[in-house]
Amino acid sequence: MKSQWDCFLQNLGTWQGSFTTLSPEGELREDVPSLLKLEHTEPKKAKLTLKRDSPRYPEPMVMEFSTFSRDLLFFESGAFCQGSMQFTTVGPFGAEFCLVTANRRLRMVQMYREGAALDYFALIREQRVGSNAPERPKLTIEDLIGTWQGEAITLYPDWHTEEYSLEMQIAQQGDKLIQNLAFAGRTITTEADIEGDRLLYKNSPLPVQILLLPDGASANCPLEIKPGLPFVLEMGWLLEPGVRQRIMRTFNAQGDWVNVTLSTERRVAA
Repeated sequence: MKSQWDCFLQNLGTWQGSFTTLSPEGELREDVPSLLKLEHTEPKKAKLTLKRDSPRYPEPMVMEFSTFSRDLLFFESGAFCQGSMQFTTVGPFGAEFCLVTANRRLRMVQMYREGAALDYFALIREQRVGSNAPERPKLTIEDLIGTWQGEAITLYPDWHTEEYSLEMQIAQQGDKLIQNLAFAGRTITTEADIEGDRLLYKNSPLPVQILLLPDGASANCPLEIKPGLPFVLEMGWLLEPGVRQRIMRTFNAQGDWVNVTLSTERRVAA
């Protein structure tokens, strides 16, 4: 792989977009226009300037980078995930995700409040200034149905990697969505209730939902995290019809952050 610094540099540029805050059920709370500039200032230094058009953010946020904290990992495309390294019930807990194409970025923050109940999402849709790159339509059930094949790469905090192939079969049966996922010699079958733009996995050890969101986005995470159970936080993005990426942050039963996985999947049969 490229170095983490070279992967980070895939995000250079000026990005215009919005910060959309949503409730755990996907209801709009706030939508704030934004302008983010990430520039290379020296061979191993970069500067981020974020302006948000809201009285709550009267001054730009400015950050400089020369190294990265251990809770942040980048992929070669520029995709990244940063967040808590240890689950806790005594304070805020969460993660930020980012997926990158040539002229678009999709970012998402998933946050849990003290006590480990889901608090809010922030959906951040950005395009390079001057590119006029369009947003995708809102994600639908029909976008997901079919057989998908893909490749995944997993990064660990010590920077070693694993790669594997996967196949998913997703079908709708009445008001339920059935998914069979095969990877690395394992097969996992899940069943979700379809409730509007929410998919609810009520029979899993943790109450988990997937939200279908604007711009082809999806948020997959527990509604509540319980000590002693492993869990995954995930963001998905339908880049174009039949092509989807997902980025996942995995925690073990002890609440330790284990790894981050980027999966690129293509629908091979409807």
